[in-house]
Amino acid sequence: MKSLVLKSNLLLLLAAIIWGFAFVAQRAGMEHVGPFTFNGVRFALGSISLLPLLYFGNNKKTGRGSKSGWDRQTLLVGLLAGTALFVAATFQQVGIVSTTAGKAGFITGLYVIFVPILGIFIKQKTNLNIWFGAIIAVVGLYFLSINENFGIEYGDRLVLVSAFFFALHILVIGRFSAKVNTIRLSIVQFATCSVLSLTSAGFTEHIVFSGIINAALPIFYGGVFSVGIAYTLQVVGQKHAHPSAASIILSLESLFAVVGGWLILSEKITARGLFGCCLMLGGMVLAQIRWNRK
Repeated sequence: MKSLVLKSNLLLLLAAIIWGFAFVAQRAGMEHVGPFTFNGVRFALGSISLLPLLYFGNNKKTGRGSKSGWDRQTLLVGLLAGTALFVAATFQQVGIVSTTAGKAGFITGLYVIFVPILGIFIKQKTNLNIWFGAIIAVVGLYFLSINENFGIEYGDRLVLVSAFFFALHILVIGRFSAKVNTIRLSIVQFATCSVLSLTSAGFTEHIVFSGIINAALPIFYGGVFSVGIAYTLQVVGQKHAHPSAASIILSLESLFAVVGGWLILSEKITARGLFGCCLMLGGMVLAQIRWNRK
């Protein structure tokens, strides 16, 4: 059993690494295509990359009352989740142009704080450690993003808004995923996000095929690795990992975003910003720990 837990934790860690370096791919891809085009193509690839999972693995049932076909409920939940994902991904992708991959990773990670806070409105219990974690994370955000004029940078503001909508997306998935097939739900939501992004690109961006070719590697990584492979690792890893441990390991994606930005994009971070990152990571971890008397 311990070996299964260890293997699951390692798979989740690999997923966190892939997601962390995806911020680097997102920023690099923006040098060649617009944000809507980038998201439209990468989520299309992500949706297609999940199709083989319909035929492999024991994923026909995801919980009591779950359904395995393309029923109306799966389509409706997928459309709702895909719309929330589209808004979140759009704010993140536009914001990442004006900030670093590392900062975007940490600010996006605040969704782990927003999820339980927003959960209050649907009558979910909130522990005291979540509020302590939120306070620490906000202080960390101050050191990371607030400038000398006591204003938050434009790109950081957009990414912060995206974290809020990522939290809404997670709440939608959490509320309905047990009732539908998770793979089909993911395919629908990614396809919805892709269609909305490409439609927006058609109205707001000048789509050039050569730009997509030049951004092929970042798009491929963002679509196949960040969506298809990392999603599969998360699903497999969470089968035997403790929920709190899984969420803490996955939150390390923000740390790997900083590492990726430093290694690949030569991004710099000040001592003040590094201190803010440490506080934010500590707050996110604290918010996910479930204490008990034992």
